Amino acid sequence: MNQRTILVLGASGLIGRFVTDDLRTRGFRVIGVARSLSPAQTMSALDIELPILSLEAAALTRLLSEHAVDIVVNCLGVLQDGPGSSTSAVHRDFVARLLQAIGGSGRAIRLVHISIPGAAETDRTAFATTKREAERLIVASGIPHATLRPGFVVAPAAYGGSAMLRALAAFPVDLPAKEMATPFQPVAVEDISATIAWLAARDIDDAAVKAVSWDLMQAEPVTMAGVIEPFRVAFGTAGWPRFAMPRFMLDLGAKIGDLANHLGWMPPMRSTAVAELRRGVRGDPTAWIAATGIAPKRPADAVGRHPATIQDKWFARLFLVKALVFASLVAFWIVSGFIALFVSYRAAAGILSAHSFPPALVDPITIGTSLMDMGIGVLIAFRRTAAIGLVAGIVASLGYMVGAAILTPDLWIEPLGALVKTGPAIVLMLVALLILDNR
Repeated sequence: MNQRTILVLGASGLIGRFVTDDLRTRGFRVIGVARSLSPAQTMSALDIELPILSLEAAALTRLLSEHAVDIVVNCLGVLQDGPGSSTSAVHRDFVARLLQAIGGSGRAIRLVHISIPGAAETDRTAFATTKREAERLIVASGIPHATLRPGFVVAPAAYGGSAMLRALAAFPVDLPAKEMATPFQPVAVEDISATIAWLAARDIDDAAVKAVSWDLMQAEPVTMAGVIEPFRVAFGTAGWPRFAMPRFMLDLGAKIGDLANHLGWMPPMRSTAVAELRRGVRGDPTAWIAATGIAPKRPADAVGRHPATIQDKWFARLFLVKALVFASLVAFWIVSGFIALFVSYRAAAGILSAHSFPPALVDPITIGTSLMDMGIGVLIAFRRTAAIGLVAGIVASLGYMVGAAILTPDLWIEPLGALVKTGPAIVLMLVALLILDNR
C-alpha cells in the first residue's frame, strides 16, 4: 500500500473523478474535493464537498496540513465566464492562493496542475489566456511541480465536448469540413492518471521531475474526424451517409449556447469551445513519453473495440435532443401564457364565463393562470430552478386536467384536443427531469 496522500481538486469532473478513483485502486490515499458531488460520486469518506474556490490561502493551508497531503492535483477548470463561474477566478486567482498555501504549509508538496496544450501566441480566449497565466505563476513560485497539458480527453464518462463527439457519432451529422480536418490529438484519461501515479511515486527532490511541463497526447497526428471515427464504429454508424452542417449553423449554435450559459446551463457548444476547436489540439508528447515510458493509447483503444451498449447509445442520442426538450418546454409555457394574457385574453376569459364562473373570478383566474404559466417557463429556462419549474409544470398540468374534468368536462372533447395533449406534455416534463443531471 502506497502511503502517500494525494489531494485531488475538482474531483467531480471528467478528469478529476477518474483520477480520484483510479489512484485509489493503485494504493494511494486520495482525498477528492469538489464544490459539489453527486450522491453517486461520494463513494468514500474521503470524498469531500467544500466551497473550494472561495477558500483563502490560510484555509487551503489548513486543508493540506489536516490531511498530511504530499501531492496536490489541480483539475479545476471552467470553459467560459458565466453566472457563478469566472475563468480568471478559477484558473489564475485560485492557483495563486493555492501556491501561497503550499508554500506556507511547511510540507514538501508536489503540485500536479492540469492545463491545456498549445502555444501562448495562439491563445484567443479567456479560457486559454488565464490557463497560461496560471502556468507562469506556478513556474515563478519555485514549488516542485508538473504541468500536464492533455490533448482531447477520451474517458469512459462523457461531459461537455466528449459528450458532443459521442452525439455526433450517433447521428448522421458532421461538423463543417474545415473543423473536421482540424488537428485533434487525443489522450486516454487512463494515461493521465498513470502519469500522476508515476509522478507520485517519484521522490520530491528528484531533479528530473522537480519542474516539468508535458504535453499528454497521442504522438501520431490525427484530426477530429479521426477521433470521432472509433465512436462511430462502436455505435455501428460508421457506414452512414453524413450531412455536414454549414459553418453559420455552428456559429449560430455557439451563440445560442452562450445565451444558455447566461441562464446557468453549460452546453458544450459555446463560443469558447468553437474557438478552441478551430485552433485545434496539438502538441509534442516526446518528453512525456521518454520520461515516463507510457505508450499513449490510440482513440480506438481508448474508446474500446467492443460495440456500444444500449445505455451508451441512449445517452449519445439524447444528448443533443436534451437542449431541444428544454427549449420546447420553455417556449410551451411562456408562449401559452403570453397568448392567453395578451393575444386571446377575451377568448380565454370567455371559456370561464361560458361555464358559469362568477364574473368577479373570471379576470383574476385568467390573469393568474397566465402569469403562472409564464412563470413556470421562466423557472425551467434557468438551470438552477429548472427542476422546480418542471415539478411545478407537472403539478399545474395535472391541476388543469382535474379541474377541467370537474368544472368544464366538455373541454375534453373539443375538436383540437387541448386537454388531451396535456398528457404528453406531462410525460415530456418527466423525461426532462430524468435527464436534467450533467454528471
